Amino acid sequence: MRTLCASTLIGEFFVIGFAGLVAMKDDSLSPGTVWTVCGVAMLLSVLLCGMLTRPGGVQLGWALQIALVASGFVVPVMFFLGIVFAGLWWASIHYGRRIDEAKARWAAAETAEAP
Repeated sequence: MRTLCASTLIGEFFVIGFAGLVAMKDDSLSPGTVWTVCGVAMLLSVLLCGMLTRPGGVQLGWALQIALVASGFVVPVMFFLGIVFAGLWWASIHYGRRIDEAKARWAAAETAEAP
């Protein structure tokens, strides 16, 4: 699960950075505010890659997904991208856990076969 979720978070890192560039075109937003918010979100996405196996890591990832969708109020295309990444996040968790379970079964079978 960790690999799939981390890959999704790294993809979000780049999307958040590009969304910051788009948000810079809005004259009502100060550059400092845009880059502070984007910088915190980008840092969180990278830090979450290491926190995925710890308690609360997946839940923080969901919070980031909600924030990504909500950023559509500033950059409208983020509604779409946020929903896409929320779907990828769900798939990463769902299928990642299935893969982890299959690996555990395979390792148990290998151990049982060893003399």
